[in-house]
Amino acid sequence: MWLLHQFPLCPFSRKVRLLLSEKNIPFDLVREDPWAPSDMFFNLNPAGCTPVIVNREKHITLPDSRAIAEYFEETVDRNPMINGTATQRAEIRRLVALFDENFYADVTAPLLSERMRKRILRQPPDSGVLRNAMKLAHGHLDYLDWLIDNRPWVAGSTMSLADLAAAAQISVADYLGGIDWSGHEQARGWYAVFKSRPSFRPLLTERMDVIKPPAHYALVDG
Repeated sequence: MWLLHQFPLCPFSRKVRLLLSEKNIPFDLVREDPWAPSDMFFNLNPAGCTPVIVNREKHITLPDSRAIAEYFEETVDRNPMINGTATQRAEIRRLVALFDENFYADVTAPLLSERMRKRILRQPPDSGVLRNAMKLAHGHLDYLDWLIDNRPWVAGSTMSLADLAAAAQISVADYLGGIDWSGHEQARGWYAVFKSRPSFRPLLTERMDVIKPPAHYALVDG
């Protein structure tokens, strides 16, 4: 059995959870809080970052969401998420990087810091940082609108790892109240379809003790 060491609001953990579920790979969850990682977790990943997936029977330990995704793409044929021609696979990887790196740095990371970490530390959030993150989120959603206007899924004609990466980041930002869907009907429609998938439903039911999501968060058409 695979054990996924993860944090519920880590978008990279969510991306891997979605991938495993879409590929019908059984796994159990082990929670690792980013503000208090265990010594055992540092032994699994010296970088101290989630996710890490472990299979003790196979003597496999894999940190980093992209490395994990590539491993399961190479070893499990079901429901490929990096597929198509070499050009199409390159486009999928480009968009995964866009959401993993740019969306995370611009939107998800500031929201996690200001709305969750500071609440745990009992520090006031910086309203300027929050406003900027939400402004940048609009720019990313504008691009997502354009993508969905020009193709059925984020990277092309079929669902791919790019959709999983985008949905994982957006879901965390949405939980933290950082997404204003006004004027983004294409992105909102795509996300509503994604929220209705069986792989996504467990994410929508999870709640953090220190902060609750907006009312629309778990609504499939919200």
